Amino acid sequence: MYSIHVGGPVILRIDTSSETPVYRQIVDGMRVALVNRDLVPGNSLPAVRRLALDLGTHFNTVAQAYRELAREGWLDIGARSGARVIERRVTTTSKPKADASFRRRIEEIVAQMQANGVTRSRLARELRLIAATLEDT
Repeated sequence: MYSIHVGGPVILRIDTSSETPVYRQIVDGMRVALVNRDLVPGNSLPAVRRLALDLGTHFNTVAQAYRELAREGWLDIGARSGARVIERRVTTTSKPKADASFRRRIEEIVAQMQANGVTRSRLARELRLIAATLEDT
């Protein structure tokens, strides 16, 4: 397990023994930090090679994650300046296709956790906790 922070609390945890590819863990973890505003416009991210060394992974893995976040509109990647968080408006309306994908992804995660031995009651409790934090904002 590797962790990084950008001038504050830990924002990214990578589990190299996970079935989830490392680049996906980087993208998902950073997206959470971006949406939660733990990373804000103007923040500079570690250089690709630096982050790769810190995480114990290949630099192409980090570069792939940064490129995906840039495609989503979260990052500006400069040849010399590295990756910087940019302002991105989070939409307040979703499309039907996105809604279906969202539900499918939750179902997949729930099934994966059940396959790993997490009980239905614990899953329900965790989902309620997550829902409560969303309702508070």
